[in-house]
Amino acid sequence: MKDQLSPPTLDKEDVTALIIAAIKELNQTWEGIAAAIGMSPVWTHSACMGMNAMPTEKAQALVSVLQLPTQAVSVLEESPTKVWSQTVPTDPCIYRLYEIVGVYGPTIKALIHEEFGDGIMSAIDFDMQITRVPHEKGDRVKIEMSGKYLGYNAW
Repeated sequence: MKDQLSPPTLDKEDVTALIIAAIKELNQTWEGIAAAIGMSPVWTHSACMGMNAMPTEKAQALVSVLQLPTQAVSVLEESPTKVWSQTVPTDPCIYRLYEIVGVYGPTIKALIHEEFGDGIMSAIDFDMQITRVPHEKGDRVKIEMSGKYLGYNAW
């Protein structure tokens, strides 16, 4: 009698790799996947990359759409540990976002404080849209972020 082997345990990195492979194999897009599970493309990608936990029904829908193993549902539901391996990423697209924050971060902070007071913009109660804007000098990338204002407490 042969021993029954249980399937290997999946972690967030494994599920992310499965998602990327399924997207290629099924010729899917983030827009299409997001529409299929009823979420935004930004949030969907972030959750698929392990940076957000998915509610059960969204994880189940994603697993169905991408034909992933059912074990992936529980992994997608897990709260993430958000760790970056580099101080400043070297990918040109991501690096430019760091450059924007480096150049305009103090300005953004000053204008938030001027308008709202001493506090921050939440990255938890947050949404973001990325759109293409036609322009005569070349199409523009529009990144619109909206986060709840969180004032600092004094006690």
